[in-house]
Amino acid sequence: MSDPLTMTAGGALLARLKRIGVDYVFANSGTDFPPIIEGLAEAAAKDIDLPQAIVIPHEGAAMAMAHGYYLATGRSQAVMAHTNVGLANCAIGAINAAVEHVPVLLFSGRTPTTERDRFGARTVPIGWGQEMRDQTALVREAVKWDYELRFPEQVAEVVDRAWAIANSAPRGPVYVSLPREVLCQAAPSDGLDQPPLMQPTRAHASQDQIEQAAQILASARNPVIFAQHGAGSAEAFAALSELAQDWGIPVCQYWALGLAIPTDHPMAAGPDPAPLLEQADAILVLDALAPWSPDIHTPDAACRIIQMGPDPLSARIPIRNFRSDLSIACDTADGILALKRAMDAHRPVDVADRARREADVNARDRMQVLDRARSGGEGAMTKDWVSLCLSRALQGQDASVLSELGCPMAPMTLDHHRAWYQEPHAGGLGWSFPAALGMQLADRDRLIVATMGDGSYMFANPVACHQIAEALSLPLLVVIVNNAEWGAVRQSVLGLYPDGHAARTNAMPLTQLAPAPDFTLVAQASRAWARSVPDGRDLPAALQAALDHIRTTRSLALLDVRVRPA
Repeated sequence: MSDPLTMTAGGALLARLKRIGVDYVFANSGTDFPPIIEGLAEAAAKDIDLPQAIVIPHEGAAMAMAHGYYLATGRSQAVMAHTNVGLANCAIGAINAAVEHVPVLLFSGRTPTTERDRFGARTVPIGWGQEMRDQTALVREAVKWDYELRFPEQVAEVVDRAWAIANSAPRGPVYVSLPREVLCQAAPSDGLDQPPLMQPTRAHASQDQIEQAAQILASARNPVIFAQHGAGSAEAFAALSELAQDWGIPVCQYWALGLAIPTDHPMAAGPDPAPLLEQADAILVLDALAPWSPDIHTPDAACRIIQMGPDPLSARIPIRNFRSDLSIACDTADGILALKRAMDAHRPVDVADRARREADVNARDRMQVLDRARSGGEGAMTKDWVSLCLSRALQGQDASVLSELGCPMAPMTLDHHRAWYQEPHAGGLGWSFPAALGMQLADRDRLIVATMGDGSYMFANPVACHQIAEALSLPLLVVIVNNAEWGAVRQSVLGLYPDGHAARTNAMPLTQLAPAPDFTLVAQASRAWARSVPDGRDLPAALQAALDHIRTTRSLALLDVRVRPA
C-alpha cells in the first residue's frame, strides 16, 4: 500500500503543473510514460487536482495547440513527448514558439540509462535505440532554459523554475527531460499545493525613455509606426488607434502576425514600407523582428528610430542589425499605454494637414486592394477574393482568423486585437490548423478560422488534426487556399530572378504539388463537413453553409478552395 504522504514523481509533476496554472498537458505517450499514466490514476484515486491530459497523436500538433492556447489566454501550457523521437517532432514547434516569445513548458521522457536492477530500467529494445549522448541538443537553441530531472524531490522546484523562466521577459519555451527511473520513484506530496516558489520577471520601460520617445514622435514632421505583433491587449489596441488618429501617424503592419489597429483605420497604411521610409524622420518600431527589408528599404540617416518591445534588439537572433537610437524593453501593451499618456501631455499641434494627407493616401491604397479583390471572383479565384469573401462572412462576429500562407490580411476588414494571427516568422509550417485547435479549446464559444495553403495543410498532419477536432468537439472553420504549388517559393524565385529562365518560361521546378489531393476526403474520414469550391462565384454561399453547419452542429467544417497560381 502506497505511503499517503508520497506519490510517484510523475504524479507529483502533474500536480505541480496544475498549481502553477497549467490547464492542459498535450501529450503523445510512449514506453517512458508508465509513471505519468500511473500518476494520473493515483491522483484521481487520491482526489488530487491535475491538468487535463489530452492524447495528441502528433507532437507537432501538441506544440501548436499550446501555442494557440497561449495566444487566446496568456497562460503557458505543457507539452509532453516520448523520449528523443517525440522531442524531435516538437522541434519545429519549439522554434516557432521561440521566435514569437510563446512560453511553452516542454517535457519529454528520457530513455532509461540503467539496464537492470532498478525500477524503471530498460525493458524493450527501443530503450537502447533511443539513447542519445545529448538529447536536449534537439531543442537547445530554441529554448531559454533546459534541465534533466535528477531526483524525485526536485519536482516542485524544477516545475516552478521552468514556469518562471518561460514567462519572464522576453518569454519563450523551456525544456525538461524526465528519466523514467526518476519518474518511477516516490516523491513527497506535501507542499504541492503551495504558491510558486518564484515569480517571472517583467520588463518595464523607464519614464525617461518613454518621455524621450514621445518627444521624438511629437516633434517629427513625418513620423511612422511599424507594428508586427499587434498591440498586446484590447486597451493598447484602442490606445494605439487613438494615438495614430490624434497625431496623424501612419501605422504599417508589415508581415503582421497580429493586428495593431483596424485594417480600415484612417491611419492604417499599406503593407509596403518603401513610401513611408522615404519620408520618415522618426520611426517607432513595435515588437517587430524585421520591420522592413534592409536589402530594399533604407531609412534616412537623420531619421530617429525607436525600437520598443519585449526584446527590442532580438538578442537571440545572431544577425539583426536594424538601427535603434532608443531601445525600450517592455511588454508591448504596457509600452503603448505609457507612450499614449506621454503623447497626450504634448498635445498635437499642426498635424491636421498631415492626418488628412495620410488618410487620403491610405483610403486610396485600400480602395485599390478591395477593387483588386473584387475582380478576382470569376472562375478560378484569387487569394484576395477568398479573403474578401471570408471577411464579409465574418462581419458582426467576434472571430479570430489564423492564416498560414492562406488568406492575406489586406482585403479583410478586421477591427479588434484578437482578429488576426499569422504563421510565425520562423516558418515552421503546419501551424495554423493545430494552433486554431488550441485557441478553440481555450474558448469553445468563439468562432475560430484556420486558413492555410494546400502545402501548409499537408504539413499540419491533417489526419491527426481532424482526429483531435472530432475527439474534443472543436468546431473550427478550416479554409484551404489551394493552388497546388508552393506559392511562397514561386514568389521567392521571382523576387530573386525576375527575368530568369524560370520566370520567362513559367516553369518552376520543385514548386508543384499537382495532382492536388481531394482534401475533403481527409476531413470526411473524421466525420467533418467538407466541400470543394472550384468557382469563386460559389464561395460566398459555401462559406455561409459552413458557418451554418458550425452553428447548428458545433463540429468542424472544411472548404477546399481552388485558387489561381500565385
